[in-house]
Amino acid sequence: LELVESGGGLVQPGGSLRLSCVGSGFSSEEYTLGWFRQAPGKERDFAARIVRSGDSTNYADSVKGRFTISRDNTKNTVYLQMNNLKPEDTAVYYCAARPAGSAEYRYWGQGTQVTVSS
Repeated sequence: LELVESGGGLVQPGGSLRLSCVGSGFSSEEYTLGWFRQAPGKERDFAARIVRSGDSTNYADSVKGRFTISRDNTKNTVYLQMNNLKPEDTAVYYCAARPAGSAEYRYWGQGTQVTVSS
């Protein structure tokens, strides 16, 4: 099972980025998918998650109203649309997959860097 993120980069404050994470070796519809982020010198934190059907989402308070998570199970892909980016959003962003019935995210991507700076 492999997860590969893309779409990171350098953006000015107030700008937008769209992250993608493509899974292989599994059927993504069997997993809850999430996005996490780790800022320099800090622990990795939860950002957003979406259930297998895509009918329910949850967000960290720090990104609510600015980030949108979505998924396309036909493409084994999860997205994170990030709008109105702030310097404090600078971090390495990771996607992760949590199997049905599990409380833990077992599979992780390698991460993609997002830098918000003028």
